[in-house]
Amino acid sequence: MARAFAGFACLMAAGAASSEPRFPADVFPAAPEELSLTFIGHGTLMIRWGAAVIHVDPVAEYSDYSKMPKADLVLVTHEHFDHLDPEAIRAVSRPGTEILMSSSCRAKMPSGTVMANGDTRTAKGIPVQAVPAYNLVKDYHPKGVGNGYILTLGKRRLYVAGDTENTPEMKGLKGIDIAFLPMNLPYTMTPEMVADAALAFRPKILYPYHYGETDTGKLTKLLASAPDIEVRIRPLK
Repeated sequence: MARAFAGFACLMAAGAASSEPRFPADVFPAAPEELSLTFIGHGTLMIRWGAAVIHVDPVAEYSDYSKMPKADLVLVTHEHFDHLDPEAIRAVSRPGTEILMSSSCRAKMPSGTVMANGDTRTAKGIPVQAVPAYNLVKDYHPKGVGNGYILTLGKRRLYVAGDTENTPEMKGLKGIDIAFLPMNLPYTMTPEMVADAALAFRPKILYPYHYGETDTGKLTKLLASAPDIEVRIRPLK
């Protein structure tokens, strides 16, 4: 496993409020705001950046969202049931919550802003870029349907890839500090595909997620010779 990059730390954290469900989290020191990544399960994440709360693909199977911190921003990668749950989104929303989603989500989510592949916008003061998410080998996720997202959080760039394989667009990314890459056959990537992508765009920290029963140790071994990429395994089956 590679070294952590300067200025970042790893902690396991519980819910901030007593009524909030407890999940492991990694906390990174201020640059300029503290960043907390909460690992809820599968493709579902919660990101805190300073006072802002961002939910990625909230799904009620993985948490009781009526007890979760309300969202300033919700990101939805695509329309599949394990990524888009309108009830969970409603439960975590409040007046002013902004929802960004791919076009395939519109049929299930009449409210929210659609981002096409390649779009950029600023939501709640956070620059967001939609990255194409699609299969090259399989056909579960056609090109042009799903999004990954890059968030610029102060001095850090965080990439949540969504359901995708190691596409040219992914491999061409630059300046990514933290990446979440899916690793779940047959729908997304093999460990070899994840390693191939990581070696191309070289995130400083790599979290495999949405990995099901895939052996995460294979990825760690594949990237053992890349000391600039730290692989972190978290409970994200």
